[in-house]
Amino acid sequence: MFAQGFISDLIRRPVTIDDRPIGKVADFLVGSPDDAFPTVDGLIIKTAGGMRFAPMDTVADVDQNGSVVLRIVPKEPAPPESEELYLVADLLDKQIVDVDGRKVVRINDIEVANTGGKLRVVAADVGIAGLLRRLGLRSFGRRWLSRLDAIPRSMIAWNSVAPIRDANPSHVRLSVKQHRLARLHPSELAEIIGELSAREAAAVVGQLDDETAADAFEHLDAETQKSLIEDIGTERAADIIEEMDSDDAADLLAELPQEQQSQLLAEMNAYTAGELRELVKYPEDTAGGLMTTDYVWIYPHRTTEATIRKIREIAPVSEFIYYLYVVDGDDHLLGALSLRSLLLALPTAFIDRIMERDLVTVTPLMPAVEVASTIAKYDLLALPVVEEHGRMLGIVTVDDAIDAIMPEEIAKKLPHIRARHQSHHVAT
Repeated sequence: MFAQGFISDLIRRPVTIDDRPIGKVADFLVGSPDDAFPTVDGLIIKTAGGMRFAPMDTVADVDQNGSVVLRIVPKEPAPPESEELYLVADLLDKQIVDVDGRKVVRINDIEVANTGGKLRVVAADVGIAGLLRRLGLRSFGRRWLSRLDAIPRSMIAWNSVAPIRDANPSHVRLSVKQHRLARLHPSELAEIIGELSAREAAAVVGQLDDETAADAFEHLDAETQKSLIEDIGTERAADIIEEMDSDDAADLLAELPQEQQSQLLAEMNAYTAGELRELVKYPEDTAGGLMTTDYVWIYPHRTTEATIRKIREIAPVSEFIYYLYVVDGDDHLLGALSLRSLLLALPTAFIDRIMERDLVTVTPLMPAVEVASTIAKYDLLALPVVEEHGRMLGIVTVDDAIDAIMPEEIAKKLPHIRARHQSHHVAT
């Protein structure tokens, strides 16, 4: 049985049964590709009768001549590549995401090791040593072998690898809580997506759940967003856009042709689609164009204790809860209070007794520069946007205001990091 080595040392080796050659090793089949260190289920043998699958428990040894010795003749045909993960066909020379290094690299070789009686994929070789090994440098003699061994290896542990491949979605539908790409910050994931070809970028997005994909989308430039929407399809794109912060979602929709915009909105739930239709109406460089509908609103008759209980319930779906906005049944803004004020108040105090009534607000058509100036003047984290009759429309957060007025030459040098909020406002 194999102990430890590289698949480049094993492919093309002769396969024998009772000293009788039957073919050569062509590939390796991986059973559970989502595992941190997946097991190799078997070998793909190229025989005169075609490709055959040999399970690992039928492999007896690798003899002194370098032949792979089988116990029985492999009769089962090799599974279709579209349904399984093959180490050579799917991964060698393919790009992967080095999650810990936060970059895209190319696999030159793959290291396997026998652990607990099972052959497992343990690392990817992305360095020159792996490439030279693949080129068959050993065939040039011992003089070259010592030079190859002296070249530093560039190895990535397999649990830090996120392969990029087109696969059957039902076979490689990954959970964001388990998937390695989820370990990356959204801006890092966006940078990686930006380095890939259109097909590879779509493959990466296809391996993410909607929320993680939305996080990354918010950090992509408009052209990359539009390209990805074309590649992943209207239904999936709509699911992702629904998870984006509403102002980012509206900015993206505004970049699209009217017909495509309408198709995406038609795939969304009616409430979210209605909000986005309203936001798209406003020019980008106004308060309405900057605002998000992601805010926490409360009614004045609640006690602080009841409000805190409700905030605990909604915390997983709302990140911006520094300010709580008090509204009536018609969404007219009555007041606001900070989370600090809420926590310091008596549990039995009513919201309308502790809220701040003298609020600074802006109208939806106020220029972005004036919005940013107002936020800076009053040292605010967010600024409510209201219509002329006082009905609340949304808020402009400080980060979005800064983005809007940042000089273009500086913006080009900085990663586009924006606060991530759920794409609906939350009532308590």
